[in-house]
Amino acid sequence: MAAPDKKILAELKKLRAEIDRHNRLYYVDDNPAISDAEYDRLFDHLLEIERQFPELVTPDSPSQRVGAPVSKKFAVVQHRVPMLSLQKVTSEEEFEQFDRRVREGLETSGEIEYITEPKLDGLAVELVYEHGLFVLGSTRGDGRSGENITVNLRTLRTVPLRLSEETAKRCPLLEVRGEVIMKKSAFAHLNDALEANNLPPLANPRNAAAGSLRQLDSSVTASRPLMFYAYGISDTDLESLDRHQRVMELLRHEGFLINDLIAPTTGTEAVGRAFETLQSAREQLDYEIDGMVVKVDRFNQQTILGQISRAPRWAVAWKFAAETAPTVVEEIEFSVGRTGVVTPVATFEPVKVSGVYVSRATLHNADRIQELDIRKGDTVTVRRAGDVIPEVVDVDKSKRVKGTRPVEFRKKCPSCEEPITRSEGEAAHRCLNPACPAQLERRLFHFASKSGFDIEGLGGKLARQLIDEKLVRNPADLFFLTKEQLLPLDLMAEKKAQNLLNAIDQSRTTPLPRLIYALGIPSVGEAAAGLLAGQFETFEKFETTSTEELTAVDGIGPIIAACIGDFFANEGNQSMLKRMREGGVQFPVFQSLAATGKLAGKTFVITGTLSQPRGYFKNLIEEHGGRVASAVSAKTNYLLGGADAGSKLAKARKLGTTIINESGLEQLLNNTND
Repeated sequence: MAAPDKKILAELKKLRAEIDRHNRLYYVDDNPAISDAEYDRLFDHLLEIERQFPELVTPDSPSQRVGAPVSKKFAVVQHRVPMLSLQKVTSEEEFEQFDRRVREGLETSGEIEYITEPKLDGLAVELVYEHGLFVLGSTRGDGRSGENITVNLRTLRTVPLRLSEETAKRCPLLEVRGEVIMKKSAFAHLNDALEANNLPPLANPRNAAAGSLRQLDSSVTASRPLMFYAYGISDTDLESLDRHQRVMELLRHEGFLINDLIAPTTGTEAVGRAFETLQSAREQLDYEIDGMVVKVDRFNQQTILGQISRAPRWAVAWKFAAETAPTVVEEIEFSVGRTGVVTPVATFEPVKVSGVYVSRATLHNADRIQELDIRKGDTVTVRRAGDVIPEVVDVDKSKRVKGTRPVEFRKKCPSCEEPITRSEGEAAHRCLNPACPAQLERRLFHFASKSGFDIEGLGGKLARQLIDEKLVRNPADLFFLTKEQLLPLDLMAEKKAQNLLNAIDQSRTTPLPRLIYALGIPSVGEAAAGLLAGQFETFEKFETTSTEELTAVDGIGPIIAACIGDFFANEGNQSMLKRMREGGVQFPVFQSLAATGKLAGKTFVITGTLSQPRGYFKNLIEEHGGRVASAVSAKTNYLLGGADAGSKLAKARKLGTTIINESGLEQLLNNTND
């Protein structure tokens, strides 16, 4: 077969650009310039050329959006910069409190410049562009890692496969974040098509979008009417992009779909008006939203405000009031959590709320039961708090059946029948029995989870058997189990028992952050556990740290500090930790490169165009113990500069900061005397 000549190459380049232009006109601008038949002719011509010259097929070709089967499970992707969640407010007063905290953090009494935009109800994803080429796409996941769904995201016409040369040069590494959604009208058409083919309809647009995007066969994703709306980028230190508004203008210029309702808004009164306007327009929009996102516009102010363990201090989600629906209470039950809290739960006839059928809702505590005066058989109003957690908000007493009796809060634990107590000043009732089966089952499940000791094979059913047979009285007992004890259990064959013991053995060297999380200390989630491990480095130092030292850790507040203090003051917990050590758990030192690397204690700022994406050098510096900051200050030790370094270079010279190039960084890393 003859090699393609210059004419073919030029035609191919022109054809791809033309198809990309029409994709943007159709999917992003909603302004098609040609008929579907004309578009099909262009696309068929592209396919014909690529069939003749397969060596010319590139990842950014429009033909690569079509979709093909992928692997049977998604690989895990670590986000270079965590994808944080947002704190929520639900009233004007709560937003004013957020604004007050922002002004206090910035030490200003003036009005803050915000950006407001609809909070889309879809699946958050990240798109990574290296030198202008889309190379990686992933879900948000837990914020620190997600699923690699690059092949599926490539099928979306609203995801540009290549950026302009100007932007590729300006931003060699660009991580674009946004939401994949399915419009209401498209969702209705999809369900009609599914039902016409005797297939079950999908529950709601959000579930439809998330499920479509996580298909193992990307041709299914390609067939679904999905759209990607960009809402930001990961970095806030790119040259000349000093505020969120300018980033959105750049993304719009590059062909990303940007919500038309995004707007700069200054001060709390203007933000309040924007919220009311958006709430009034909600039903007329062709996509689901559950509130409004408010962000501080200026990136230097975002940097000053920083973040807590899982959320930025410079942004908030102002949520709409939840949708409600009536139903009838069938029973009021009581459940026991892993910390011993006894929670009343109402079960009722299934009812659809915010697109999801629910049949259970928390009643929170005894005070809430008394406040509602809820009874079995009552007609109640149910909502999903934050459009997620079902709760009862009202009782229609006009429909109450005669003869019903008020609910009496249990005096004994529904699991172990031990007395339950309510401490002064606390809303919750607790079972204080450390051997309570319900608590222990949930603690075991938490302890053995992937985010904890990652003991594969230890599910809820097996946990219950281990407790019932009195083989495990607290998580530490897992490290003393034998095959002879396991084999008599239901469905426990030789191989399954050995696999479980192998998993337990491997878990004895669990890294410190996961070990801290696994202990189930109230209020200490994965993010807080990581902060604590990085700060104290050894478990011994962590468990003997005072409340004052804990609250000094950025992201650890007084509530978390108090929970940690209470945990270690408990004799039962101390006994469990002692038994864990006797069982071979190693309580490893957290390997902090900041203390051991060649760049330990040094702060770098990176600027200009380098031979590799900026993220490459950031990771390289951090791998050797250094820290990378976004702005030059008196605390900056080195400025790593490339071509077109700009204002950061000028500031570094003014402050007397040591300026190095890539060769200089290599010399630092090769210097054995450091």
